[in-house]
Amino acid sequence: MELPSLVEVMNLVEITKALANEMRFDIVRWLRDPETNFRPHKDGKDFSDGVCVAVIQEKCGLSQSTVSHYMAILQRCDLVIATRIGKWTYYRRNDATVRTYLSQLQLTL
Repeated sequence: MELPSLVEVMNLVEITKALANEMRFDIVRWLRDPETNFRPHKDGKDFSDGVCVAVIQEKCGLSQSTVSHYMAILQRCDLVIATRIGKWTYYRRNDATVRTYLSQLQLTL
């Protein structure tokens, strides 16, 4: 069994730091099943492009700037994928990164 490279370990640490915040952890968890965890978008848009940042903010109960900061951290770690539509940004969970993170964490620890 091959151990992860230093770069992979550093990515593990960065992702772990991002998930160490309870609200960021919850956001990633909620994005696993957006239909269950978020209200429908007001414009009737489905969740195929992700969840509008305003809907995420509403669920979190935090300020817009805090939620935007949290989403930027999650995006830098590739845990979420952002799609810009008009003036709104929609986020969906990057399941490939989550799976890779979990398997690399298991191999490393």
